[in-house]
Amino acid sequence: MIRVGIIGLGMMGRMHYANWGKVDGAEVVAVADSDPKRAAGDLADGWSNIEGGAKSLDMDRIAGTTDPHALIAMENVDLVDVCVPTPFHAELAAAALVGGKHCVCEKPMTRTIEQAREIVEAAEAAAGLLLPAMCMRFWPQWAWLKKAVEEGTYGKVMDASFRRVGASPPGWFRNGEMSGGAILDLHLHDTDFVKYVFGMPAAVRSFGCKRFTGCVDQVITHYLYDDLPLVSAEGSWGMADGFGFRMDYCVNFENATAEYLMPRDEPLVLYQDGEAKPVAFDEPDGYLAELAYMVQCIETNQAPSVVTPADALESLTIVEAERQSVETGETVTL
Repeated sequence: MIRVGIIGLGMMGRMHYANWGKVDGAEVVAVADSDPKRAAGDLADGWSNIEGGAKSLDMDRIAGTTDPHALIAMENVDLVDVCVPTPFHAELAAAALVGGKHCVCEKPMTRTIEQAREIVEAAEAAAGLLLPAMCMRFWPQWAWLKKAVEEGTYGKVMDASFRRVGASPPGWFRNGEMSGGAILDLHLHDTDFVKYVFGMPAAVRSFGCKRFTGCVDQVITHYLYDDLPLVSAEGSWGMADGFGFRMDYCVNFENATAEYLMPRDEPLVLYQDGEAKPVAFDEPDGYLAELAYMVQCIETNQAPSVVTPADALESLTIVEAERQSVETGETVTL
């Protein structure tokens, strides 16, 4: 049994707690949060853009603390799940690895590229395993797309577009020095997935603007490839309150079009031979799948390969190039 300690009980900490309870071979034994109320198991006042997070914790079997380093030092914790605001990822992930623990670190892996390089080095030297929690690589309909592209199931990709938009979230997210703005905290998902499916682009050309955070909160990027005519992604925290959260993609293959829209009852539809065919999935969402994958890696003593610390560093590097492109008005080579 992998014994898990969660640091940070905001949106993602609550989401991870709910999903750890569904993972065979894992149990949450400790939590840490700077808010004593949350550390005692009361999560009623949380915010989320996706349903599914826990509202309370079963503290009869969980140790709670306001000190994250105390959690890392607990002898009965095998894996540390870092779900705190982005600026604290580097310190706590490094402490967990140095302390001999396995670690899941929420995205973005770090706030800066320099910190990411340090974490990559720490992970290479550590006995424990590190999984950057890039959940879209595990999302069933997105994993389907990765496979369809790799196997050429519907012919070559002619163009691909991704979109992830919502209202600006509250709290620390609106401090750009902490969150990095929508370009880092939100849009990173699609940048990472573009790289995962199509490889590192040769360059990026991005258009965007700063709004709520002082950083880029709306961005549209064209990822430039030698062998792909058009790959683009849009990310925004510019929607009005009440708009909700939406993520989608549309990929035109030579012989079909794949469209994913969330929210929609059947989020993935394949248009082929004049018909619209919903594609059904029994697999869990990306949160559960990535945590179950980490347990599998630990049990088999195999370093994660679906997403690695080096992958997280490369995706941060692309986002930084996008930011530079927005601010300079120039194409940025990678």
